[in-house]
Amino acid sequence: MFLAKVTGSLVATQKNAAMRGYKLLVVEPCRVDVQDHHRLIAIGRTLVAVDTLGAGEGEMVLVTQGSSARFTPETKDLPIDTVIIGIVDCIQVDQYKVFNQE
Repeated sequence: MFLAKVTGSLVATQKNAAMRGYKLLVVEPCRVDVQDHHRLIAIGRTLVAVDTLGAGEGEMVLVTQGSSARFTPETKDLPIDTVIIGIVDCIQVDQYKVFNQE
């Protein structure tokens, strides 16, 4: 699992039939800045994730990849590699709030 910020959405009019009705979001994985534990920084990758929770642009989400992405009831039989499994409310590191959903 990893943290990511939702930076956009993706529309594909042609896709595998099993994927119809699923929202695709563009996410950017993040990590705690090693030089300043008070903030999160992007790691420089962009991924497309299936959203089954209703996340939106600008939200911080919990993401899983690989075969684990197909372990949720909603994604069990989908041809996917990345899925949003949680919407983050707050992140605390060393007694510092690095993220707080407002």
